[in-house]
Amino acid sequence: MSWMPFKIGQPKKQIVSKTVERDFEREYDKLQKLEDQTKKLHKDMKKSTEADIAMSKAAVKISGDLLNNPLCEQDQAFLESMTALDTAMKRMDSFNQEKVNQISKTVVDPLKKYSSVFPSLNMAVKRREQALQDYKRLQSKVEKYEEKEKTGPIMVKLHQAREELRPVREDFESKNKQLLDEMPKFYHSRIDYFQPSFEALIRAQVVYFTEMHNIFSELTDQIDQAGLTDEQRERENEAKLNELRALSIVADD
Repeated sequence: MSWMPFKIGQPKKQIVSKTVERDFEREYDKLQKLEDQTKKLHKDMKKSTEADIAMSKAAVKISGDLLNNPLCEQDQAFLESMTALDTAMKRMDSFNQEKVNQISKTVVDPLKKYSSVFPSLNMAVKRREQALQDYKRLQSKVEKYEEKEKTGPIMVKLHQAREELRPVREDFESKNKQLLDEMPKFYHSRIDYFQPSFEALIRAQVVYFTEMHNIFSELTDQIDQAGLTDEQRERENEAKLNELRALSIVADD
């Protein structure tokens, strides 16, 4: 959303006070920033949900590939571990899809709908600006006739110019008042609009990670039968790696 006032000759009479114009610019600037922030948040939330889906699908593929590893045909313990992993990843994917669907409905879609309001607001500001330029143009016209010698034809033209100015001035004042009244209301309404969405986002995340804790706790119980610590596993893996390095086919020249 951008506001680019037209450049025309200014009437001598100040038809909009500096205070009013400053208030208008301040309120409009706040809405411009709100629009930018809303669009960015909507874009980031969509990216986040897409990344969540890609992550869980990748995890399911990896567990499936491991399950189809020829080693599973030779080692029953490995087969059981990979089966447990594959089941856990599919459960994770299912819960993740539920979370993404919930976030899409309660956060992403409302953000999109909120963003769709700004073009109408932008158009209202443009109409106000056009009305202001018409007001200035006709005010300048009135001032031009007021400065001329008060002859009969000039007085007729002055009367016509004033009559032409009156509805234009009223139109601008109406548009200006409406925007000055409603822009702050629109800005402050963002809290009531977005609070339910962000609360729903938090609830969706809490439910998801609670389920993830349960899933991976069960998986740990299934595959961690030896009860080794991370340090013990690291030493065990390093020992096995050293055995592989000792083989002649991988020895350094």
